[in-house]
Amino acid sequence: MNNNAKLVSPIDGSIYAERAYASTSLITNALESAQRAQRSWRLVPIDERAQFCTAMVEAVIALSDAIVPELAWQMGRPVRYGAGEMRGFAERARHMIGIAPDALGAIEPTPIAGFRRYIRREPVGVVFAIAPWNYPYLTAVNVVIPGLMAGNTLILKHATQTLLVGERLAEAARLAGLPPGVFQNLVLNHAQAAAIIESGQVQHVHFTGSVAGGRSIAALAAKRFVGLGVELGGKDPAYVRADADLDHAVENLVDGSFFNSGQSCCGIERIYVHQSLYRPFLERFEALTYGYVLGNPLEQATTLGPLVNAQAAASVQAQIDAAVASGARTLIDGARFDGPAGPAYMRPQVVIDVNHSMALMREENFGPVVGVMAVADDAEAVALMNDSDYGLTASIWTRDLGGAEAIGDQLETGTVFMNRCDYLDPALAWTGVKDTGRGASLSRIGYEALTRPKSFHLRQLP
Repeated sequence: MNNNAKLVSPIDGSIYAERAYASTSLITNALESAQRAQRSWRLVPIDERAQFCTAMVEAVIALSDAIVPELAWQMGRPVRYGAGEMRGFAERARHMIGIAPDALGAIEPTPIAGFRRYIRREPVGVVFAIAPWNYPYLTAVNVVIPGLMAGNTLILKHATQTLLVGERLAEAARLAGLPPGVFQNLVLNHAQAAAIIESGQVQHVHFTGSVAGGRSIAALAAKRFVGLGVELGGKDPAYVRADADLDHAVENLVDGSFFNSGQSCCGIERIYVHQSLYRPFLERFEALTYGYVLGNPLEQATTLGPLVNAQAAASVQAQIDAAVASGARTLIDGARFDGPAGPAYMRPQVVIDVNHSMALMREENFGPVVGVMAVADDAEAVALMNDSDYGLTASIWTRDLGGAEAIGDQLETGTVFMNRCDYLDPALAWTGVKDTGRGASLSRIGYEALTRPKSFHLRQLP
């Protein structure tokens, strides 16, 4: 068995970082120290936890100049966008810190004379977080900061593709002065992660990744009745109604489809356009797509970097080829894009004349390609938007607020957007339905999975 985790950069295929997997003794010590530390950390007043967590966040932000090019080397996002992830990281963290006193406060029912009754929210214990590579700071912060604020201790396993992110977060925790054992980063292979879940020494697992990975983790967690939150795939749709602001819709949907080379769980992967706008929509969408600059993500001019690896690019291309073989047409001329010829680099693509018999319109592609279909009315759009195994977000482009709400009520999704997409508001629950996963993060609701209710029913005698 290979005892090292190797981070292969999509920029040039070189090994950018290599780390030894944690030893058995290191894992054992990490679990034991997390349990010990949690018994003390849960007693730390919430305002003091907030000071520690705020200091940790500020330490990460202070490292931004080093982090941004690291991200480009690790997963390919252009450096011109790296600061955006840092801003989002800080926004989510500060919001969850700010709402913690209220979200974690006692719940008191209507008073009854002679009784003191309330529900206290207590930490679940040790939280095991498994984070993905595509937005490595944004996804990790969804559980790291609220997990710590709730009084839990936390063990992080980051994806091999972004293993330096785990190290940066551990460095920030050290700089913030978090007590030993409260936050730990481990480099683990799949078997080691599975053993931790089955160990009985963690009380909650938070996983972001593939559907297959989520199913495996859910089966492991069920053996120990371990709490579980999973965010898995997405096939997020957009519907452009007849009354939409066309320029606004096109501009935002091009970005929603191709930002981060389409490697976003809530990125736009399929678009349904009212037939009255279909042709002008395609013309404007095509024109804006040609504005992308495909290139080395370390260069400021680059707006479209490589996919995470060559296998990902080949998989996306296979979906496109299969659709074309079934009668679809590609709209974008790849020859108009200069840029690297490496196997992880992929030109953006728009596919038309598609239908739902094609994998391109049903299976997650996680790449810079989007299928576009014309629809006759709201009813057809809703039926097609719901015709998916996934349900993370869906966007409606219209001037009619009431119409958007009515359509949203019919959609099988975790978030309904109107006139925006590919965005996460930390004040709202981030959740999904169907194969997208279970549970929720962020907002007040995000604290519910990281705590357990404990009722106090106290009778006062005369």
